[in-house]
Amino acid sequence: MKSKKIYLIRHGQTDYNLKKIVQGSGIDAPLNDTGKKQAESFYKSFQDIPFDKVYTSTLQRSIQSVEKFIEKGIPHQALSGLNEINWGTREGIEITPEEDAYYHDVIYQWQSGNITLRIEGGESPQDVYDRQKEALEVILSQKDEEHVLICMHGRAMRVLLCQMLNYPLHCMDLFSHSNLCMYKLVYTGEMFLIESFNDVKHLNGYCSS
Repeated sequence: MKSKKIYLIRHGQTDYNLKKIVQGSGIDAPLNDTGKKQAESFYKSFQDIPFDKVYTSTLQRSIQSVEKFIEKGIPHQALSGLNEINWGTREGIEITPEEDAYYHDVIYQWQSGNITLRIEGGESPQDVYDRQKEALEVILSQKDEEHVLICMHGRAMRVLLCQMLNYPLHCMDLFSHSNLCMYKLVYTGEMFLIESFNDVKHLNGYCSS
């Protein structure tokens, strides 16, 4: 098959990001003004790339982040497998010191290899990995799509990068991210090669988190 160039981005800023409120697959928040400016800046920087397809999660913040590409007429497919991790009972609330301690303990256990541990009421990294596998198979099966834009979410992006690059899942926090950051990868037909890591040069100074 032909190689694919994959532009993998995180969605732009939302008010939940700005206020440090937990936002997972159960929170369908829109972009705020900063997020819209980030999306516009990304579009201006990459509008001339001949994208064959735009893939997003089903959540509006990811779709809004690439809306101008979709309006341009580039085919778009929303895949639920690309949705953010479900943070369970922590979604939609501002983290208190007690809950922050619980959250960091869960992250520590994931980093220690307990990747099947589900956060209370939510998903584990392994759950996310498993549902992403089908989404990635859909994307890679489209042999005529040589330039692909994927917009998704922070924790889910870390999981997907582990899957693409064959990293152990407990290493996912090695992949840093911020709002509207970009990872550029090449798929050779057998393996993924990474060309850009958490790139934010296209944001032109718009704050990210």
